[in-house]
Amino acid sequence: MRLARIDHEGMPSWAVVEGDTLALIADPLAERGASPSGAVLPLAGATLLAPAVPLNVVGMAHNTGPGDRRLPAQAFLKPARTVVGPGSAIVLPHGAGRVDAEAELAVVVGRPSRHLTAADALDHVLGFTLANDVTARDLQSSDPLWTSAKSLDASTPLGPWLQTSIDPGEIPLTLAVNGAPFAPGSTADLARSVVEVLVYITSFMTLGPGDVVLTGAPGEVARIRPGDGVAVDGGVLLGRLESPVVAEGAPLEVAA
Repeated sequence: MRLARIDHEGMPSWAVVEGDTLALIADPLAERGASPSGAVLPLAGATLLAPAVPLNVVGMAHNTGPGDRRLPAQAFLKPARTVVGPGSAIVLPHGAGRVDAEAELAVVVGRPSRHLTAADALDHVLGFTLANDVTARDLQSSDPLWTSAKSLDASTPLGPWLQTSIDPGEIPLTLAVNGAPFAPGSTADLARSVVEVLVYITSFMTLGPGDVVLTGAPGEVARIRPGDGVAVDGGVLLGRLESPVVAEGAPLEVAA
């Protein structure tokens, strides 16, 4: 099942994506969500929002390929306010230096999660979506905690929807800039699997409903500049996440 979060009559709403339509449903993360209206809307023209409103965004370092298995597991945090939806601009501040886009599979947590195991980790997942883990590479090299590198405004595009019923073990991911694709990868190429990542992160912190886990970039990363259009492609199941790139202070009407 595909779940989308949309702007409906000026309010964020959840819907099931059914072909070329959207069927409004109750908030799947709310303990007592409002009853769905039952309305069916066209997918075309709908404003898709980020399919999560997290308190925590946790990324996995040392997880881009089998060689990283030799390095210790390590996570990093991104501010929740870096999350934006499909079509929203990635904003590059002046003086940031080189900034890279990274195509990743993101996990959206469905219920409180602590000390997960390989046997139960996926039971705590609401769904999977695409992520672009935008990283200020020059700032990363000068900041061992990666705080400045991972905290740029609008540096965590998510979307276009959540896929609730897939095996995350072999998801193809391709990054493209201005329509030119870079070397693709698959979650099967990650040093640590999606399940291992969830087990590791919940060994030291609690994840809650709506929290997002970025699992690592198995394919080639690419430098992005103002004026570029960047896309993360996850195939038929996960769709395509597109974002324009603008300079801070520039108009946001830039075609992806």
